Amino acid sequence: MTTRKTGTREEWLAARIELLKAEKELTRRSDELARRRQELPWVRINEEYRFETDEGGSSLADLFRGRSQLLVYHFMFGPDYTAGCPSCSAIADGFDGFAVHLANHDVMLWAVSRAPLEKLQAYKRRMGWTFPWASSLDSDFNFDFETSITEEQQREGSFEYNYRRGTAPQLRGERPQIPSRATPDGPAKGAAMTGTDVPTYARERPGMSAFVLEDGVVHHTYSTYARGLDGLWGMYQWLDRAPRGRNDTGYWLRHHDAYDKR
Repeated sequence: MTTRKTGTREEWLAARIELLKAEKELTRRSDELARRRQELPWVRINEEYRFETDEGGSSLADLFRGRSQLLVYHFMFGPDYTAGCPSCSAIADGFDGFAVHLANHDVMLWAVSRAPLEKLQAYKRRMGWTFPWASSLDSDFNFDFETSITEEQQREGSFEYNYRRGTAPQLRGERPQIPSRATPDGPAKGAAMTGTDVPTYARERPGMSAFVLEDGVVHHTYSTYARGLDGLWGMYQWLDRAPRGRNDTGYWLRHHDAYDKR
C-alpha cells in the first residue's frame, strides 16, 4: 500500500504548476552554467599523448577526426579489469545513439581507458557498441586528467580527484570512496563485476574532458567528475522523473547483458 500523499486532479495540477516555476528556474540556471563552462580559459596541451585505436596509433589531435571539438569519457576499465565498470557501461549504453549527431555537429566523442586495446575491443563486441574507444595504456593521459592513480598514490593518499585531495584512510576501510558510485556496496559489487578487488577497481575513476583544436593546437577546455557526470547519464534523467526516483537503496546496476530476462 502506498504511503504517498494522494489528491484530486485539481490539487495535483496546482502543485505541478508551482513545481514548474522551480523547473524553469533550474533550466535558466543550467543555461547560465553552460555559458560559464564555455567561457573557461583554454589550456594548451603540450604533452605528446599516444593512444591505440582501431585504426592504429593516434595522437590526441588525431582523435578529433577532422572536427574542431573533442569530448572524452574517462571510462573505468583498468589494465587488470576483465570487464568495464558497470556504472560507466550504463552511461556508455547511450553513446551510440547520439555520437553520430555530435560527429555531424563538429564534435567527436571518444571513450578512453587504460586497458589494452584488445580488451576494449572484446568488451565492445560483447556490449554491441560501435562508438570509438581508445586505449591510453602507454600514456600518462589518465593520470594527468586525474582519472587513474598509482598504487603508491592510493596507499599514501597523494592524489586528487574531483578537484579535491585524496585521503590515505580510503584504503584501510572496506569501501574506498568513488563518489559517483556512492552506495555502500557499490565498490565491492563493481569490483566483482570487473574481475578485480576493491583497491584495484578504485584506482580508476570516472570523468569527462573537453578539448578544442584550433590552428593545429589542442587545448583543454573543461573536465568534470563524480556527480558532475549525472547530466550525461541518460538513465538517471529518466529515473529522476519516475514516481520513486533513483531509489538507490543498494548498488543495483549490472552490465546490460547480465540482467535477468523478464
